[in-house]
Amino acid sequence: ESKEHLGGFYIIEAEDLDAALAWASKTTAAVSKPIEVRPFRHVSEA
Repeated sequence: ESKEHLGGFYIIEAEDLDAALAWASKTTAAVSKPIEVRPFRHVSEA
């Protein structure tokens, strides 16, 4: 058990930013911490 927040990240595949934000809002509710959403592209899409 720790008193400090341990960092981490998720990589999800979403249709668009709105879908990613909807998923993020559920995660924020579960962990009670703010999260940051950042888009990125696969190398094959560049």
